[in-house]
Amino acid sequence: MTPRHHCEAYSSAGEEEEEEEEEEEKKNVSPSQRDEVIQWLAKLKYQFNLYPETFALASSLLDRFLATVKAHPKYLNCIAISCFFLAAKTVEEDEKIPVLKVLARDSFCGCSTSEILRMERIILDKLNWDLHTATPLDFLHIFHAIVVSTRPQLLFSLPKLSPSQHLAVLTKQLLHCMACNQLLQFKGSMLALAMVSLEMEKLIPDWLPLTIELLQKAQMDSSQLIHCRELAAHHLSALQSSLPLNSVYVYRPLKHTLVTCDRGAFKLHPSSVAGPDFSKDNSKPEVPVRGTAAFCHHLPAAGGCKQASAKRKVEEMEVDDFYDGIKRLYNEDTAPDNGGSGCGPDLARQEGPASPCPPLQPVSVM
Repeated sequence: MTPRHHCEAYSSAGEEEEEEEEEEEKKNVSPSQRDEVIQWLAKLKYQFNLYPETFALASSLLDRFLATVKAHPKYLNCIAISCFFLAAKTVEEDEKIPVLKVLARDSFCGCSTSEILRMERIILDKLNWDLHTATPLDFLHIFHAIVVSTRPQLLFSLPKLSPSQHLAVLTKQLLHCMACNQLLQFKGSMLALAMVSLEMEKLIPDWLPLTIELLQKAQMDSSQLIHCRELAAHHLSALQSSLPLNSVYVYRPLKHTLVTCDRGAFKLHPSSVAGPDFSKDNSKPEVPVRGTAAFCHHLPAAGGCKQASAKRKVEEMEVDDFYDGIKRLYNEDTAPDNGGSGCGPDLARQEGPASPCPPLQPVSVM
């Protein structure tokens, strides 16, 4: 065989190997497909009004299963919804667990109830029926409790936020990062510590010694924490960059919806629906996380009307992600419900469609 024939044979063999590798990759779930299905589970969590712990456990079960077996992408939705159903039965109260038939129908997963049950048995078998695994959210609760107890001044710059409401903000950021495949290389405890460390860096000057102390207690590698912090910060910055520049979202109770504030003036748009601006599928309202704490200093005080203030409404939406156990953890008392109105009798008697609270004043957004 001539050298030319040798080269042609080698090149054809190389092309065949590349084609086989491409075919093999198509048969496996790609990182982007994994991220898409995790984001889909996050939407289902809001749609069925379930705990954040349910979503965190479902994501953990999905990643553990995909690390155990090679799954074809066409089965990914069935695997994900089965993990979601297993997590709901593990975490939620009995009356909150979705009916399987309703879950299969309203999630548009494309699977029948029998297929979900069959996949559920496969997942349980591959995971050796071990569903009680620690998630990044579990470690976030632990690290946040340690930080708040040892550094009470952490929330001094956020006077409008209670510890449980601040934890709700961090939880939303953590759940967003769990949909990033680049952060899968780190343990859940490492990701949770990175989130807490990034938040401490913004709020207290002595964040580094406390981060090192937590790092030593958890027996983690500092170089990995630095890398995890960088990736998490980049992922969160990408989330914030999707918001309009120089704009603040303000929640107007009663007769106004969520509006955008440009430089120097507010633009209010009346709404025919009173209360929160929910989407058509009754999911959670879209409220940016960072704007909540930062904007509270620019709002004028609403004398005699605390619960009807814009800031209070945003906080209530943040707390919706949490169950009463978190409040009891920090010994917080919930505000009494006065028939849906937090204003006094004099304010309630005011006429006209305007909000009984003082109007918002123009502010300059840096």
